[in-house]
Amino acid sequence: MSKLRTFTRRAFLIGTTAIAGGVAFGTYKYLTPEDNPLLDDLKADEAAITPFVKIDQHGVTLITPRADKGQGAYSIQAMLLAEELDIDPYQVRTSPGKPSAAYYNGAVLDEAAPGFGDVLGKLLGMQITGGSSTVPDMYERMRLAGAVARETLKQAAATLYSVDMAKLTTKNGQVHLPDGRAINYSELATAAANIAPVNDVSLRPPSSWKYLGKPHQRTDILAKSTGTQDYGIDVTFDNMLYASVRANPGIGAGAASFDDTKAKALRGVKKILPITNGVAVIADNTWRAIKAVNAIDITWSPGPYPENSAQMWQVLEQHLTPEFENVERKNEGDIAKALSVGNSNVISHSYRTPYLAHAPLEPMNATVLVTDNKVEIWTGTQIPRFVVNHVAELTGLLKSQIHLYAQPMGGSFGRRLEDTYVLQALEIAQAMKGTPIKMTWSREEDMQHDYPRPMTLAKAQGSVENGQVSAMQLQIVSASLVASWMGRIDSAPPGPDATITTGADDQPYGIPHYRVTGYKAPEMVPISSWRSVGASQNGFYHESFLDELITEAGADPLKERLRLCNDDIATKVLEKLGEISQWQGPKPAENKGRGIAMTKSFGVPVGFVVDVSYEASRIRIDHVYIVADVGAVLDPINIEAQLSGGAIFGLGHAMNCELTYENYAPVQTNYHQYQAMRINQAPDITVHVLENGDAIKGAGEPGVPPAAPALANAIYAATGQRIRELPLNKAITFT
Repeated sequence: MSKLRTFTRRAFLIGTTAIAGGVAFGTYKYLTPEDNPLLDDLKADEAAITPFVKIDQHGVTLITPRADKGQGAYSIQAMLLAEELDIDPYQVRTSPGKPSAAYYNGAVLDEAAPGFGDVLGKLLGMQITGGSSTVPDMYERMRLAGAVARETLKQAAATLYSVDMAKLTTKNGQVHLPDGRAINYSELATAAANIAPVNDVSLRPPSSWKYLGKPHQRTDILAKSTGTQDYGIDVTFDNMLYASVRANPGIGAGAASFDDTKAKALRGVKKILPITNGVAVIADNTWRAIKAVNAIDITWSPGPYPENSAQMWQVLEQHLTPEFENVERKNEGDIAKALSVGNSNVISHSYRTPYLAHAPLEPMNATVLVTDNKVEIWTGTQIPRFVVNHVAELTGLLKSQIHLYAQPMGGSFGRRLEDTYVLQALEIAQAMKGTPIKMTWSREEDMQHDYPRPMTLAKAQGSVENGQVSAMQLQIVSASLVASWMGRIDSAPPGPDATITTGADDQPYGIPHYRVTGYKAPEMVPISSWRSVGASQNGFYHESFLDELITEAGADPLKERLRLCNDDIATKVLEKLGEISQWQGPKPAENKGRGIAMTKSFGVPVGFVVDVSYEASRIRIDHVYIVADVGAVLDPINIEAQLSGGAIFGLGHAMNCELTYENYAPVQTNYHQYQAMRINQAPDITVHVLENGDAIKGAGEPGVPPAAPALANAIYAATGQRIRELPLNKAITFT
């Protein structure tokens, strides 16, 4: 057993990142341990040795506070704990726990504040799920939690049975005594609750792992395969009533007037009430609530942003000018000289990407019960502490009087980083105190009131010299995602927004003259994080234009990327990608094309090769090859699923999806106008994962950004048509 570090209670609760300097209060606050939330409701025969492990007479409960939205977060958290605690993760209970600062995320802000993510995460109480941060953040913390619980249980057994603790072992949820007796953890709960946690522990080396790094099914696979998994939308109580809403599709504006005469006459309607920005109906089931609210004749006030997409594009174009420069993290060489007017090799093009909805399969919903001194909420959310804060502010209750029960989610892709739907449900439930109210959006309401991925524009310029790429400049304009989203859930931070250029200004290439600049446009439609955030559009810009420059230079797309690559880990990704795809160039045969792209996002370089066929003026995607390096693979089956799913997600949106606006509202209101990739269009996918990095990274988001540019580059190779705007079906038909 390798002793990695001495584990103290303070280190367990707040992580181990050191900070230098800083104001005294900030330093003190960071070093102050958070309370264990499990102790609040603990009974006499229960033990909560750490905030992540609870033991009672019925067994072990693992607390898995990072939200599960289909990415397997509950499963991997359980396995991290189980590996050190010596239990079978398939045979114990798991619970997301209640919102608590003890469950802050110390990795989610690493991209925005390198080296200080853990500090900021704790100071802000950022219990949040997103940014492919669950595994990086929880990898050591949860293993330490399991180890502390294990050693404390051994100490409890040693005291009870007067045995030297060093002679005890653990296996399958039991402490084994030297005489062969095995004591269940549940039998030790009372004793363990009355001794100090054993903090001086060692973590087990990977060579002894039973679950991590091994091919295992997720702990929720049976429930999800048999349709028995309950989500937020499945919550049911006796005497529950049901609600649905319509709010102004011009997000932020309200209803000038409404006529509910027809709705009142419909079967099952219990109550109609105005709410913030719209109207709600309470009925005896969800369908009747939706039917009735849609029967209300509403006159909407004008929205607070440009009326249509054409005007929105104009706003972006007007802000792609020096006075609106917001962020520049890449400026190497002499780009002005390289792109001077006298240089005949300068290439210049414009790109653009549209607003995109999150469109998870489970529409937004929340069940709320309001009484005089308590609010109870059942919902899927990625921001539980922020929800509690907002509910406390709106009701005047203490945070301790707000009880949120986090539910599994039927998808999110960043959508449940918001809580508008919860606050609407609260507003309705306040009008029906004592009655549980389940509020569910219709699919149309969900599409029209999404906070989408931002629409953005990019101006690209570059030059080639002696058959090589010599200069590249990207100028990207967008509203500030951080200001929009953080402004809603807490407060908008000052300073530049790195997400405007993320995925373009941090790529592992050594181009001699290389500049990426972001320009900040005013917020129009309120926006939010979408799977892979800024890299989802910026990867398209960067890898599409780099491919154009390589083509202009007459170079091979893979070989030139390898020549330019200045990162050993990313280089190995490209090399392995060429190997598994048997790369021989972008044009393997007549009516065939191959496109390559690599984007590094969330610290993970991911490379794609996409093979397409071109027949009868239609494109078919035949095969996708994916290589990624996540540092270490903890769940090989799930990481392949995440990368494959990211490819399908990214390709489908690149092919077909956009939100366009007329009269302040999205034209696309349901899946028939916002189509994912069809099953008959799904290609064969080959995934290879490398482990050369020195830090463990997540895989849920990095598989998306290379998809769109690799597909666009493949289409060019097959057809000679270079497409610079998404979705690609504006210019070509897919079969």
